[in-house]
Amino acid sequence: MSRRARKREQAPMPAASAGLLRFYEEEAGGIELRPEVIVIAAVALIVVCIMANVFLR
Repeated sequence: MSRRARKREQAPMPAASAGLLRFYEEEAGGIELRPEVIVIAAVALIVVCIMANVFLR
């Protein structure tokens, strides 16, 4: 392995300051959804609420 590659691998990460965590290293469990699914679900909920307000008054 070249000296440059070893130096890159062993370079320390920036220090966490002011209580900030390196959150990208922690992986939380749970359901993982694509952002498109969330946006579509939100728009569908808005449409259902508007339709219910118009027709069930």
